[in-house]
Amino acid sequence: MRDRNGSKVLVRSRKNPMVAGVCAGAAESFGGIMNCPHQPPCPPADAPDCEAAHVVAAHPEQGWSLLCNGVVVFEDTGDLLPDGRIVAPHRAAA
Repeated sequence: MRDRNGSKVLVRSRKNPMVAGVCAGAAESFGGIMNCPHQPPCPPADAPDCEAAHVVAAHPEQGWSLLCNGVVVFEDTGDLLPDGRIVAPHRAAA
């Protein structure tokens, strides 16, 4: 599947239900409700420091991790937000 800009996006499926940004007991970000069990709570997906949230599913062999706030972070530093928006890779200047 591709977004409006023609970029590939991950889609939730029975094989990969975590991609949608819903993790039982962690965050229900897709519904707009954040139910974070961590103390202090993880930052929401729309916060500037959203990547500081706890990892709830790590798949380094595939190059991505799901955070508690529903954000999917990729090893190239790009992000997929729970609402489907894409954040381009943002590496620090060397």
